[in-house]
Amino acid sequence: MPQSINAYTPRESIEIVSRSGIAKAHMRPDKAFLSSVSAGMILSFACATLISTSSAPWFQANAPGLIRTIAALVFPYGLTIVVLTGTDLCTGSFMFTLLPVLQRRMGVWRMLMHWVITFWGNLAGSLFVVVIITGYGGVFDPAPYKTEAIKFATTKQVTPEWHQVFLRAIGANWLVCLACYLGMSGHDYISKVAGIWWPTFAFVSLGFDHVVANMFFIPTGIWQGAPNITMGLYIWKGIIPALFGNIIGGGLFVGCFYWYLYLSNEPPCPVDGVIYEHIGGLPPYTAGRGLDLKRKKDEETGIAKPKASGRRRGG
Repeated sequence: MPQSINAYTPRESIEIVSRSGIAKAHMRPDKAFLSSVSAGMILSFACATLISTSSAPWFQANAPGLIRTIAALVFPYGLTIVVLTGTDLCTGSFMFTLLPVLQRRMGVWRMLMHWVITFWGNLAGSLFVVVIITGYGGVFDPAPYKTEAIKFATTKQVTPEWHQVFLRAIGANWLVCLACYLGMSGHDYISKVAGIWWPTFAFVSLGFDHVVANMFFIPTGIWQGAPNITMGLYIWKGIIPALFGNIIGGGLFVGCFYWYLYLSNEPPCPVDGVIYEHIGGLPPYTAGRGLDLKRKKDEETGIAKPKASGRRRGG
């Protein structure tokens, strides 16, 4: 990569995603859950901002495309904070933890366990914001905001068919995981933010369905008294098709695609001069110790090696 471009190459970036996925999947379950709770709350704040920004009756009637574009330009701050703070969305995990499985660096069950933990953590965080912050806090009680919250939930939940939500969800996480991938390629914060912002803007402006965003939008509509929306309908049309579509969009169209393009049947990819296999992999979390990433220098090879961190668990 030319020195004038302060970024990792696409091949290095997908390797970094894989290594990050290993670290995420080996996180202690309680920490993984709290990480995903935080991510769910942060994304919910962005969803609340989207509803607030869209609550402009004149623009909705006369320039709906413009107000959607403005709202879409604001929303990406949520995913940006999630990525930069290292917290976990289940939709990101569909890419991050799948890659090390494809590289045979980690087992399938560990990946699936991380998916389950992050899904429920995201749901808990989202519902906390729905009920405590915006619900009892009365954020959407004024007429224009209440109307927009109900309208938004109805448009997401009642209007589209099941297969339409599923297909939109593929597009949503395709773009969201591209945003995470591009965010990993930057060396500095400005580059990371730019990489995350625009794919996220695209997914919001196109009205795609993201299962974690729906964890805020649909329950908020129910809280505000949206007619014809029940919890059963939300599970059937708001969670199931969005979840499976997001798995395909992030896992297949980003994770599998770039793994096959850059890592499959290729020599090991060094990142900052270090090859993963040469350092024996990242040590997993061990009871009471956390992830010890301290390195000691090997004088003979010059390759960094992980400092022993107690008994290792299989991955």
